[in-house]
Amino acid sequence: MRKKPLPFLEHVTILDAGSEGKAVARVDDMVVFVPYVIPGDVVDIQVVSRKKNFLEGKAVKFHSYSPARTEPFCRHFGICGGCKWQNMPYSDQLKYKQKQVTDNFTRIGRFQFPEVKPIIASENTIFYRNKLEFTFSDRRWLTDEDMQKSPEARQMNGLGFHLPQLFDRILDIEQCYLQPEPSNRIRLALKKFALENSLIFYNTRIHEGFLRNLIIRSTITGGLMVIVVFARPEFDEEMKLVLDFLHQEFPEITSLMYVLNTKKNDVITDLHVHLWKGDSYIIEEMPDPHGGPRLRFKIGPVSFYQTNPLQAYYLYKTAYDFAGFRGDELVYDLYCGTGTISNFVAKSVKKVIGIEYVESAIEDAHVNSDYNGINNTVFYAGDLAKLLNDEFVRENGRPDVIITDPPRSGMHPKVIDQLLAIGSPKIVYVSCNPATQARDIAMLTEKYTVEAVQPVDMFPHTHHVENVALLKLRD
Repeated sequence: MRKKPLPFLEHVTILDAGSEGKAVARVDDMVVFVPYVIPGDVVDIQVVSRKKNFLEGKAVKFHSYSPARTEPFCRHFGICGGCKWQNMPYSDQLKYKQKQVTDNFTRIGRFQFPEVKPIIASENTIFYRNKLEFTFSDRRWLTDEDMQKSPEARQMNGLGFHLPQLFDRILDIEQCYLQPEPSNRIRLALKKFALENSLIFYNTRIHEGFLRNLIIRSTITGGLMVIVVFARPEFDEEMKLVLDFLHQEFPEITSLMYVLNTKKNDVITDLHVHLWKGDSYIIEEMPDPHGGPRLRFKIGPVSFYQTNPLQAYYLYKTAYDFAGFRGDELVYDLYCGTGTISNFVAKSVKKVIGIEYVESAIEDAHVNSDYNGINNTVFYAGDLAKLLNDEFVRENGRPDVIITDPPRSGMHPKVIDQLLAIGSPKIVYVSCNPATQARDIAMLTEKYTVEAVQPVDMFPHTHHVENVALLKLRD
């Protein structure tokens, strides 16, 4: 049976900003999602995908532009999968992020909640990230400009980001506005050095090559970690050549490391990270919520730390303020990672118990408590759905406050059931995905009411928004 041709939609007005950074139009009561346009644009849309309840398309002609439209500052806008809202004023981005929280709580959660507090804007809207990972490829994406050149004149090696939904295509990045210098200088210098020395860039399709990934981590204290991932099983002279070049060219690197990865994926958390020069960690700082000495966190090569470090303080401070600590509380910190929230609140409470399924993160959490002279934290590694049970609560005590900061997928239903069984007077739910947060809170409203909601913008020029909700046990 022949499929119906995908429709072409003319003179469509973009109405809203939606999920995944795509804008929203409506044609004949059918929702249409379109990337790289903003509310107020009038466009022709070529539909590229038909789903049961919506269409996906791309704008092929602009009849008029929204008066709110701004000029994207990055030359890679529209090709690179990141920063999709560069063409929208930051004030509008904040408005739509706050609306996203309200819409998710209303449509998915269907529970009562107070007026959402004004979103906390990011102090920096560019150069705010502390970590980027780049990929080497001998099959880089060819832009329209590249296609004008003869095949012989096209340089196929690139160092940049994976294109959305294309595992084997890398967009070669000239200038990225996400991470402060020397991030761009390091990437460009290493690519130039590799080309001049005929070093082989990785091929993802056949899993062959030499240079595979470049990871750059930085801190506001001046720490700079660079990790080069090589696609060979043993250390050799070419690797030494690369590492010596980086060490000599960029003396500001405080931690220079390398990984040998011959697997068919880029994950390095299960591989040994070798130290070449400098320290095996970098140090990040954060203000103490009660005005004491700044908290310091050791960050290893695979440690998690919030990628917008300045804004992370306001996220954690919101959770801290919502909890309303008196000083005598037992606190459970669920999905605690490397213990940043645990250590952030520890001096204001009697005891904090952190739980995290990644064992290496728990090791970091212990280190960070010791590093800050904090001795009232206890950390457990394990699957929360199994570890957080009645026996665990009997042994450790019923918490006065539960702070939970799960991954984007939200909390496992068994964890939610256990939270309802525990009946802690307060739950502070920190989320990077208001949709799954709304779903989870809807289940928790069996015993809890939502008392406060505070969005925090951690990722300017993207649709992503963090959100903190305070839940209180009903009398």
